[in-house]
Amino acid sequence: MKHPLLVFNEKGIYCQQADVYIDAWRAVDKCIVTHGHSDHSRWGHKRYITHRRNVPIIKHRLGDITVTPKEWNETFTINGVTFSLHPAGHITGSSQVRVEYKGEVWVFTGDYKVEDDGLAETFEPIKCQTFITECTFGLPAFKWEPQADVFTDINNWWATNKAEARTSVLFGYSLGKAQRLIKHLDTSIGKIYTHGAVEKMTQVIRAEYDLPPTELITRDSKKEDIAGNIVIAPPSAHGGIWIRKMLPYVTATASGWMAFRGARRRRAMDKGFVLSDHADWDGLLSAIKETGCEKVITTHGYTDIFSRYLREELGYDARTEKTQYEGELNEIETEKEEEA
Repeated sequence: MKHPLLVFNEKGIYCQQADVYIDAWRAVDKCIVTHGHSDHSRWGHKRYITHRRNVPIIKHRLGDITVTPKEWNETFTINGVTFSLHPAGHITGSSQVRVEYKGEVWVFTGDYKVEDDGLAETFEPIKCQTFITECTFGLPAFKWEPQADVFTDINNWWATNKAEARTSVLFGYSLGKAQRLIKHLDTSIGKIYTHGAVEKMTQVIRAEYDLPPTELITRDSKKEDIAGNIVIAPPSAHGGIWIRKMLPYVTATASGWMAFRGARRRRAMDKGFVLSDHADWDGLLSAIKETGCEKVITTHGYTDIFSRYLREELGYDARTEKTQYEGELNEIETEKEEEA
């Protein structure tokens, strides 16, 4: 029986022929890393391989590690297996991994979205026979509005709050979501202030990406200077002593989970904006279709529901695999690590 090109074991996604892992969740000798979120880039590997733009991000988070940078579409061969990295559109420097051996092609998406957000490199469909996809938002209920409309709402919210002499506190993950928010905020309204975790990561990313100016909130920051402006902070900062400096303030969060009724109330937010760095239902389906694949493996999210739909309604050879990737559910833990 032919051995699969990629298998799922207790350490991660493994290519036996090349003796290489992809996004391993336990320490391994050699690991290809798709992006910088903590559920995909773990500490402890002897050697990391990732896109050049992700190198400073994972070094910032993981410390002194041995990393080999790669460019988009650059092929590299290990024991006869050809690998290449392609834009995933999830966050800055995020990759899909293409794996080819003896004419057989597999693609692992990591996390991805298909909408061009104006910051992350746009998702690139890759032809393959087997497609390993996330499905964090793999339900028909998840259908995103165009980003431009969401940012119009966000900027109008900020302007209204400023007119009422209130500070706008907007929560988003310090890697990816925060920089996407900063990129599209209307600085004619006021200044963008940042929490420490957001500012540290934003400074790392500025080396490669054009972002508006931001100002770090410190112990010496004056309440009257912050008033009426907007503050970008990680979700873990909500409810802490730190936020008192912003009084009077209005809170909001930017997340795909805001599409669920009641999600804003559960997070004790005044406002919720539906903005995700993951593909919605239509995005997932379009990505799969464009690959021309025959087999689909779903890894995290609504895996059972989504794979069943692919089998029963669309005729794909689809199945699920358990992993330790958790998409947006895990990124709050990343913020805690940033602040530690």
